[in-house]
Amino acid sequence: MPSCARSPLADYHASQGARLVAYHGGLVPARFSDPHQEHEAVRQAAGLFDFSFRAKMAVTGADRARFLQGTVTNDVKNLTPGQGTYAALLNPQGHILADLRIYCAEDRFVIDTDADLREKVLQWLQHHIIADRVKLEPLEMYALAFQGPRSRPLLEKTLHLDLPAMEEFDYLTTNYAGFPIRIVRASSTGEEGYEVWVGAKGLPGVWGAACGQAPTYDMLPCGVEALESLRIEAGIPRYGPDLAEDTLLLEADLVNAVSFTKGCYIGQEIVERSRRRGHINWKLVGLVVDAAEAPAPGEKLSSDANEIGEVTSACVSPTLGKTIALAYVRREVAEPGTKLVLAPGIPVEVTALPFCKRAETGN
Repeated sequence: MPSCARSPLADYHASQGARLVAYHGGLVPARFSDPHQEHEAVRQAAGLFDFSFRAKMAVTGADRARFLQGTVTNDVKNLTPGQGTYAALLNPQGHILADLRIYCAEDRFVIDTDADLREKVLQWLQHHIIADRVKLEPLEMYALAFQGPRSRPLLEKTLHLDLPAMEEFDYLTTNYAGFPIRIVRASSTGEEGYEVWVGAKGLPGVWGAACGQAPTYDMLPCGVEALESLRIEAGIPRYGPDLAEDTLLLEADLVNAVSFTKGCYIGQEIVERSRRRGHINWKLVGLVVDAAEAPAPGEKLSSDANEIGEVTSACVSPTLGKTIALAYVRREVAEPGTKLVLAPGIPVEVTALPFCKRAETGN
């Protein structure tokens, strides 16, 4: 894929009236209808997203497990085929270079990350292949995401199959209309979610079949404007606005991306030092903002006239009917209920993340 990958469905989306925008290295729909209605469809029923802004790459070779185990933050060596995990790449100073999902197959690992991080990830991994028997290969696969409390029955009806019980990042492989597909359980909205990975030629068939089931499951096709408000409500940080090369893993509270028992990896010393110390100086928190409009990323926060943080992402929450934001603040003011001020003088209150929680389905 090029640095800004045009979705194979782009022309079709445009013919349906969708406005296409650049989003994390992909050209995908911003919206199909009212983004608030799309948002509510995901919270109440189901939404379908074109995730062509995600990039995949294969890691093959006899040393692939040992190599990745010493490179990424989470434990991949103990994964079995059909399992995956969330992880990050760190530099030696412990700062986040990229976040990614890693899936184990019989003969390879597959890395899934944002398209605008693909070249960085490939170059970083390639740089650390010394005498390892490892090969990196970009994959031409695309993803559609089914998100929401009715996403599972919608997916089953779309693909004509019964899904087994799946944990987050579990996957299975099958075929649909003659095309090989991979079904991954993965939430990007805080709701139950699944992704269907397929090549460019198979993508229209899955999209069309899912849209054909839309009236039965109250599903709406959704764009990235709804995806942004959904992930902010769910307290999910994204690389770019909320994670960057000056962010430490524990500042973003990405404990689900790290194993504290697996052994050495690049940046481990800094992560372990932060954990032993029992606190970090900065923390990602939620904010409820007393304003009708969302603050812009980078707007500063203060307490007693002292600058103590800044906003990274914000939206007017369709679920809560309030303006909310993600922000990094000094640990001294990170407790829920703390009152702060957003320039120019707008009151805000720190709150725990996520803003919205989904009910456990047991699937």
